Amino acid sequence: MLWEIDGECADESLPLYGLRVLDFSRVLAGPLCAMIAGDLGADVIKVESPEGDPVRHLAPPRFGDDATYYLAVNRHRRNVIADLTNQHDRAIIETLLSEADAVVENFLPHQAAALGVTSWREQFPDVVWVTVSPASSGGPLSATPAFDLLAQAQSGLMGVTGEAGGEPTKVGAPVADVITGLYAAVGLLTGLLSRARGGATRHIEAPLLESTMTALVNQAQGYLATGVEPLRTGNDHPSIAPYGPVRTADGFILLAVGTDAQFAKLVELLDRDVLRDQRWSSNAGRVGARAELRTILDEVFASDVTASWARRLSDARVPASPIETVSSAFAQQQIADGDFVVTTESPAGALRMMASPLTLDGRRPLVRRGPRRFGQDSGLFGLSTAGPENES
Repeated sequence: MLWEIDGECADESLPLYGLRVLDFSRVLAGPLCAMIAGDLGADVIKVESPEGDPVRHLAPPRFGDDATYYLAVNRHRRNVIADLTNQHDRAIIETLLSEADAVVENFLPHQAAALGVTSWREQFPDVVWVTVSPASSGGPLSATPAFDLLAQAQSGLMGVTGEAGGEPTKVGAPVADVITGLYAAVGLLTGLLSRARGGATRHIEAPLLESTMTALVNQAQGYLATGVEPLRTGNDHPSIAPYGPVRTADGFILLAVGTDAQFAKLVELLDRDVLRDQRWSSNAGRVGARAELRTILDEVFASDVTASWARRLSDARVPASPIETVSSAFAQQQIADGDFVVTTESPAGALRMMASPLTLDGRRPLVRRGPRRFGQDSGLFGLSTAGPENES
């Protein structure tokens, strides 16, 4: 057997221990799917072309030679280089495929056909195959290159993001890729479960466009049910008020008052007669006159600083939060004193990174191995494209 379980990285206590996943994917959605499988114990081998995963070079920022973009989603796997047009390399990859339980890939249809990847699905029918695609197969966008920003634009997500009357705005993180990667991981586990139960599901497609559209949730359902086009409302919620930031003496605090009972607690805390107006007693009334309500709340909250309001709102059991920066989010006690941020190894040395957000029976899976150097494990499998500096 060519594919021996990676003893250095293995953890028999994890639920996917012993499962073998071959990861041909690049950039973010596919690698995130494969990383989740690795976090849960699967033995993952990432196969990169001689040119490498392009996300390695999407920088700044960098950590050593690699973009931090790459480091974020490429832990828990061995790394090999293979030229799928080279018969020697191809034969080795086919041996690995014959021993694999699952594959993750995101080739465009013409790439998959040219490299013979499509024929592999037929050649290895017992392998669970996850394809991350631009859009569902058969549609006019299914063969068109796509990435996170395009998906945010095509899905309608940008259409509901931004200030009222202002320009459409992308979400500040690659949410389309992340959502698609999570759907791909669900698909991977579904295929493995189907196979274990003797089912027939072997090929799962996680399309970037449709996956991103599911993030619209209430906005999409509102449109489909009523035909009314959702509009950009900035930080306001289309169906709840007050549900957004208000100004304080030194910045902002976010209110997330989702029920009439919570608003009653807010009124009691603020103790302003103007807020006892019957118009504000129901959520529908508050949504209908949100601009006037926001003006009142801005005036009231401007009397004290954010930290003071956060304590007072918490004591009154009114849902609220300071609006954290990335650095302050990591500094808050829940994160800083927990086990979510860990230090692991990387080609450039000790690397801090986020672990899996999941806990299994109350325990978070350990980060057993960080990202590998390009082609670091090629020599283990006799791949000819490993350069001398990468040979084991």
